Amino acid sequence: MSDSITDDNDDDVSRRDVILITAGSFAAVGGAAALWPLVDQMNPDASAEALASIEVDLAPVEEGQAITVMWRGKPIFIRHRTEKEIEEAKEVPLSELPDPEARNPNIDEGAPATDANRTAEGKEPWLIMIGICTHLGCIPKGQAPGDNKGEYGGWFCPCHGSQYDTAGRIRKGPAPENLWIPPYEFTSDTNIKIG
Repeated sequence: MSDSITDDNDDDVSRRDVILITAGSFAAVGGAAALWPLVDQMNPDASAEALASIEVDLAPVEEGQAITVMWRGKPIFIRHRTEKEIEEAKEVPLSELPDPEARNPNIDEGAPATDANRTAEGKEPWLIMIGICTHLGCIPKGQAPGDNKGEYGGWFCPCHGSQYDTAGRIRKGPAPENLWIPPYEFTSDTNIKIG
């Protein structure tokens, strides 16, 4: 008598387990199907994807001038450097730089912060950088003609005193890294595509 009661209970338990597993599976699939539209709506729309890259015409920018454009909500500093600015940047020994890395995604990671590694090959007069101080995210001064460019003739962050040279490399102050270079390429002699 006790054996038959045990067998009936075993059948009930295994049947119950199958029903619970099946119900749980249906609930999981139904929950995922209900959540998918909410997750999918967080993907960027076509207008946001179009802003993933921008094209900039550099023809109007004369030697010694700088412009700022916006890319993905970030200011991009573009400076048409003079021969003097390029020479000053080339003369700096790498041993004097607080950050020895180029911070340029267009070349090998960890490349040294030489002036050549901060620009595009053959386009050394053009310095293109993300204009956000690497200390706490302030916007350095140095783009406008009357701006304080610091002791090194590049950019000066008024928030905490970080100073960058004419290649956008940190030279003095609390900023831990050089100004970052965005991904970009020259599509012609006077046009660049950022992003």
